[in-house]
Amino acid sequence: MVKENPKAMVICGPSGCGKSTLLKKLFDEFPDKFGFSVSHTTRSPRSGEVDGVHYNFTTKEAMKAAINNGEFLESAEYNHNLYGTSKAAVEKVSQSGKICVLDIEIQGVKQIKQTSLKPLYVFIKPPSLSTLEERLRGRGTESEESLQRRLTIAATELEYGETPGNFDIIIVNDVLEKAYSELREFVLKELQRCKDIDGASDS
Repeated sequence: MVKENPKAMVICGPSGCGKSTLLKKLFDEFPDKFGFSVSHTTRSPRSGEVDGVHYNFTTKEAMKAAINNGEFLESAEYNHNLYGTSKAAVEKVSQSGKICVLDIEIQGVKQIKQTSLKPLYVFIKPPSLSTLEERLRGRGTESEESLQRRLTIAATELEYGETPGNFDIIIVNDVLEKAYSELREFVLKELQRCKDIDGASDS
């Protein structure tokens, strides 16, 4: 089956696995190729986060109304907060000619698979749950209760992420440079392949 030229790339993985760092490297190297879909969330901004840049911060009432109105491609509840990707956010990036990158949870991935969007699916995983726990503790932003909750969720996410067929590639983020090299190689190969397919269909 020939994949259409991907308009989007879904990147997923447990909290603390290093998705944001890998994406930052990708965006820094290829600013003209990729655009970030800014998700909506009902959680409070963390220190340094800017509304409309890191997230679109909103209320539960407003977000639930928009979801019910069909304005979201995917939405999920995580740690008692709503997160989601609006159709408008993805269209905005696609219209700029860039590939839209969606950094979403497993629940969101399952919902995207039910839509007409045909993205590349990338799963980022830590070397082990104990390494993930170390990284999360190192952040110093979690209470013991929320840390344990994140680790429980992470175990479920790893199970889904490692199931054959759910993702196009699984990258273990042990050494950052090695993980980025794998991500970069995969993405560029897919883009080239789609270009070749487009070229062949044009001729």
